[in-house]
This record gives sequence, C-alpha cells and structure tokens, in this order.
Amino acid sequence: MNGDRKLRDKLAKLEALFRRAGSLGEKSAAGAAIERLQGRLPGAGREQEPEVELQYTFPDLWCVDLFRAVCRKHGVRPFRYKRQRHTTVMVRVRERQFDRVVWREYCQLHSELNAYFNDVTDHLISRAMGSGGSSKLDLK
Repeated sequence: MNGDRKLRDKLAKLEALFRRAGSLGEKSAAGAAIERLQGRLPGAGREQEPEVELQYTFPDLWCVDLFRAVCRKHGVRPFRYKRQRHTTVMVRVRERQFDRVVWREYCQLHSELNAYFNDVTDHLISRAMGSGGSSKLDLK
C-alpha cells in the first residue's frame, strides 16, 4: 500500500512537470516516465484501455507530414486505407495516452510552424514587393 502511494505521488509530480515543461524534450521525457510509472501501478494491466482506430483529416500535406513524424517518433504507426485521401491519416492507439503525448506535441509543433511560416511569408512579401501584404486593401 505504501509503495502504491509513493508511485502515485511520483506520478502526480511527473504530470505537473509535463504540464509546465519548457521544451519538447522535457515534455517527451516526462510523458515517457509517466507511461512507465502507470505501467507499474497495481492493476494497470487490467484497467488499460483498449486500442482504438482513430482517423485524422488535415487541410494540407504539410500537416500530414508533421503528424506522421510525431507519430513515428513515439512509436505509433500511421497508415491509410486504399482509396482514402492523402490528407487522411489513421492510427491504432490507446486514445487517452495518444492525446496526452502525441497529439499535444503535434498541436504545439503545428502552431510553432504556422507562426514561422507567417513570419517568413510576411518578410518575403515585404522584401520582394516593397510593401507589407497585411495592410488594408484600397477599395474603389
């Protein structure tokens, strides 16, 4: 019983570390440690949720490539059925664990890449055209 309490205390500390992690490396390490500790808790094998098949549809191939890379980094095998669009990705995972680790990392990277692409696009437009592209349009 006492060992179970210690594991749960460690798990709570790791979850707090996961929430406030400053870098992706810290977040990944904390997520992996959480998974290991959850496996050591009594009854973890019986209460483990079953794997489900999830379908994700993305707006463009950049998002698909990023999602696949994050999935593979965490040992998840993305796939696609025949005749599915190239922007659709399927995964067979334990949903809560996947959302907590892989999906969070994907969302964070996706927002960082969007910000980077917007900055680069604005810079290129202002440099090539001599004016910013985000100013108001002249209506006639």
